[in-house]
Amino acid sequence: MSNVVIALGSLALMLVFIYAGLHVSITLGLLSFIGVWLIRGDPGIAANMLAQATNDAIASHIFGVVPLFVLTGFLVAYADIGKDAFEVANQAFRRIRGGLGIATVAANAVFAAITGISIASAAVFSRVAVPQMLRFGYQPKFAVGVVAGSSVLGMLIPPSLLMILYGFLSDQSVGDLFTAGILPGLLLAVSFAVVIVAMSYLRPSMVYRDGTPKVIDDGELMPLMEMVGKFVPIVILIASILGGIYAGFFTATEAGAVGALVALLIAVLKRKLTLRSFWGVLTETGHVTVSVSFLIICANIYTRMLAMSGTPQAMLEWMSMAGFGVAAFLLLYVLIILLLGTIIDSSSILLIVLPLMLPIAQQFGLNLIWFGVITVVAVEIGLLTPPFGLSAYVIKSTLGNTLDIRLGDIFRGTAPFTLTMLVVLGLLMAFPQISLVLLK
Repeated sequence: MSNVVIALGSLALMLVFIYAGLHVSITLGLLSFIGVWLIRGDPGIAANMLAQATNDAIASHIFGVVPLFVLTGFLVAYADIGKDAFEVANQAFRRIRGGLGIATVAANAVFAAITGISIASAAVFSRVAVPQMLRFGYQPKFAVGVVAGSSVLGMLIPPSLLMILYGFLSDQSVGDLFTAGILPGLLLAVSFAVVIVAMSYLRPSMVYRDGTPKVIDDGELMPLMEMVGKFVPIVILIASILGGIYAGFFTATEAGAVGALVALLIAVLKRKLTLRSFWGVLTETGHVTVSVSFLIICANIYTRMLAMSGTPQAMLEWMSMAGFGVAAFLLLYVLIILLLGTIIDSSSILLIVLPLMLPIAQQFGLNLIWFGVITVVAVEIGLLTPPFGLSAYVIKSTLGNTLDIRLGDIFRGTAPFTLTMLVVLGLLMAFPQISLVLLK
């Protein structure tokens, strides 16, 4: 049995094990151990590689960025900053058709610039935006579709947990990845808003229950000073996290620490955080951090096994013999990610495909920062596609019995936003400068 066959067999077994319910990290570690054992013929070598990779994978201080941004996200959720962002955006867009939908997109974009976690956005705005949209006559299917669609901004607009993970796996600057994600994130948010307005005028029955919008009474508007009071903490948080990175005051890891401190102060000053809830935040942060760190360790081990087998080089030679160029490689790569997105979560997709595809992308001379943006957008489409679309499940779970809507209706509601993401992904692939212009 050749080394390449062993590696490709591990990929096939990986999908089988994941389908069977085995945790992705354990699957990666187990198959890596078996793969090295078969390649080298010595279980001792495989065990030594596991030990060495475990030590090397997260030894760097830059991995501190993971718990810091996760902690910031949980603190922001407790401080009701997502709710404040929605209320301000709602007032700003109230005169526009589909205004509540646009407000949800805008608030999600703001929330994304603070937390970087799509699932957190889906959970927060399911509770905040969906009841408001239903109250003003929006179709339930449209309401949940807007929340699910705009939640993906959390992994594209910096700071982004997926970009941090990609940076670790590809050995690229997290700060540069954050910068590269700004324009694509804004482009996607604007595209969502345009789609919402177009649907409101061209297909109003898809947006409103009775086909016409319900006017928001001016008497329900909040005073100007209250709006300012809700918006100032948001501006301070974004400025402290992103402003510090782009101004060169501190690194992405230090920005995570600053963001966590500012979010903690805001939560305390708003009296949203008790000692009991703070302990819960720390515990949840620990759980997420351990999970992500274990994923990174096992992905590092799997990468070493693939490199040892020579599979990336063999695939590159096969592509050259088949006449595959850069465009064909990118289309194949995106197709694989989209297919995986229907069955497994975002982080797992990165951990499965990047060890195999990054060496090929490097051989083709692709810019790995731009390649990272393409990867994140493609992976995030998987949050909206059945049968696994995680955002849809989070929304269904968060709404519980408060809204009688089937999972299939949630997926149908996300369809316009999934198509919009595919169009934006095509633009980003065709015009790399959209992602790279701010790096020059």
